[in-house]
Amino acid sequence: MTGLPKFEISHIGIYVFDMKKMVDFYTRVLGYTVTDGGAFGKGAMTFMSRDARDHHQIALGTGRPEGSPSTINQISFRVDGLPALRQARQKLIDEGVTNLDPAHHGNAWSVYFPDPEGNRLEFFTDTPWYVAQPRREFLDFDLSDDEIHARTKASIENDESYASFADWRDKISADMEPVG
Repeated sequence: MTGLPKFEISHIGIYVFDMKKMVDFYTRVLGYTVTDGGAFGKGAMTFMSRDARDHHQIALGTGRPEGSPSTINQISFRVDGLPALRQARQKLIDEGVTNLDPAHHGNAWSVYFPDPEGNRLEFFTDTPWYVAQPRREFLDFDLSDDEIHARTKASIENDESYASFADWRDKISADMEPVG
């Protein structure tokens, strides 16, 4: 036990090549609002949020070395259910975002996609089940929600780690330091 006070992830910072292009993507495509910005050192910063509780949830800063690859594995955004995941996917398609990568992990349904500078982002929603990770299978959005539920469950229910997500959360919370 660490004795830390309750904390949560608040915001991320990303070094960028092209501030204007990245601000356009995060505001127009993902719906963030610019909350502040300006010169900072030899570069510039732009702060954005989708929640007025947070001055910023994303901070973009110039200074990413030209030609450098992204070092971000993924930045994930939770949505509330398969209909919302479908809506987010459709928004990406409508905006011309390419290289969409739909997947299910047994415990989540996801759509991975790149931002304009190749950072991998994810919209996801939890399934009702737990299964040991890592796990990845194709998610077919041509199926109905009921078919997605049935196929996902069928693909994981014989795994020895399979459980309800609620039961898994109860079990794992016993191993975590209390917060509050």
